[in-house]
Amino acid sequence: MIQSLNIIKRLMLLVALLLTGCISSKEVVDDSTTSLQMYSLNNINEVKCEDNYRTTYEIFPYSFADSNNDGIGDLQGIISKLDYIQDTGFNALWLTPVCKSMTYHKYDVVDYYTIDPEFGSLDDYKQLIKECHNRNIDLYFDLVLNHTSSQHEWFKEAVNYLKSHDTYNSEECKYLDYYNFNQEGGSGFNKIEGTNWYYECPFWSEMPDLNLDNEEVRSEISKIVKYWLDLGIDGFRLDATTYYYSGNSDKNVEFLSWLNNTVKSIKSDAYIVGEAWTNINEYSKYYGSHCDSFFDFAFASKDGYICQSVNGNLSASDFVKAMVKSEEMFSEYNEDYIVAPFYTNHDLARSAGYYAQDDGSKTKLAMGVNLMMNGNAFVYYGEEIGMKGSGKDENKRAPMYWGDDSVTCDGPKDMDEVKMKFDDLAAQLNDETSIYNFVKMAVKIRNTYPDLIHEKTVYNELSSDSVGVFERGNTLVVVNFRDSNQSVDVSKSDYQTLSATLNTNSDKVVLDNGLLSIPAYTIAILEK
Repeated sequence: MIQSLNIIKRLMLLVALLLTGCISSKEVVDDSTTSLQMYSLNNINEVKCEDNYRTTYEIFPYSFADSNNDGIGDLQGIISKLDYIQDTGFNALWLTPVCKSMTYHKYDVVDYYTIDPEFGSLDDYKQLIKECHNRNIDLYFDLVLNHTSSQHEWFKEAVNYLKSHDTYNSEECKYLDYYNFNQEGGSGFNKIEGTNWYYECPFWSEMPDLNLDNEEVRSEISKIVKYWLDLGIDGFRLDATTYYYSGNSDKNVEFLSWLNNTVKSIKSDAYIVGEAWTNINEYSKYYGSHCDSFFDFAFASKDGYICQSVNGNLSASDFVKAMVKSEEMFSEYNEDYIVAPFYTNHDLARSAGYYAQDDGSKTKLAMGVNLMMNGNAFVYYGEEIGMKGSGKDENKRAPMYWGDDSVTCDGPKDMDEVKMKFDDLAAQLNDETSIYNFVKMAVKIRNTYPDLIHEKTVYNELSSDSVGVFERGNTLVVVNFRDSNQSVDVSKSDYQTLSATLNTNSDKVVLDNGLLSIPAYTIAILEK
């Protein structure tokens, strides 16, 4: 009888809290019965984000959610999953390209003003913008400017002219100067059949490079960015910025400066993040363009600082020093930079394959470390449940593992069979020890402590080979990168309150008389 009354009381309290809006109706973990410390300790209130320091979810639309049972992900499928995205804590969304294209990946744009019919319509995209904004989720548009599709009208006009004329006359066909044609060819050039002309296309013959020095091309770009900004998007992800002028960083930075000024003149708070896939010494220079962010490749992938630290190939102390050093490098070129940490994306092997014989602890910790970095952190769809996928690009873009056949996509046609290591989302939702609920809590912590994402990283001397310790404003982050319990003496520091934890197992973080005991692969947040 007593047990029944307690259950009734608990249910009445839950209903009252739901009616007053104090908790989410989608909360899956019962704090009163949990065995993991992070649920009972982290009694924290999230802060609404009103700037560009966000937590962004990357979606590859083709493989995310299918609304019409054709096997292909689409915009309505994404709209149907916005509550899931919001409930996980993400407050920004980056979709890889959605414009009309000849490929499944859509990085060969045929029309910059048209949504690819495989994904839906412009009305669907407008609805997506509205539904995102209703949830305080910013939407970033993937802007592909290095090249177009060979089926773009600009390129087709230029090729048709060269095939039917003996001379090159851009006064007769202005589109000749939209691309880079020559009669010498060379590396990265492809010949136009039936002519003596070649065009630049270092990625693929069907992706001819644009001539970004051409003022008319820049005018076209101005119209494109204005169109999408006027439609209501919140910013751009810039594809392949190091290839705008291959091998010429100064020219790339000049163009990016022009593009940044163009975008900000239309929408001053628009967010720009660029892909500059190169070493950190090189991409740090791109901050001189005053674009907000560039993806922090030095920390990503199997060879990056995060994985190397979790695998024990890099000391925890050196990991913290790497964060500090990177921020110093960026600020040298732009005081107003926003770091863009990420761990994987649609071009990289998925992280669950980085750790042999991992029970999930290393996968969790690495995700947690990425989300404890400052700036605007990016998470690739499926990483929140530990999906796998490596080898050819198609394998890295496997269907989201929903555990729900009604929305699950078929995936790219040339994809190999990808065998998952961890459970699907449906199974993980109600498992307090799942990767999903660990990542969700990491995002929650990120959304709760403004200092954690806004302030610069300060190295703390308590760092060691095993434990990384760093400060941001009024928060101290302690990360145990090793598979055994570690102790840290914080008695002489200003940080004496244990505020939040990210536990990969049932062992608890203990702060007793200034001695912090932190279990294997666990993160602790302390406050002054």
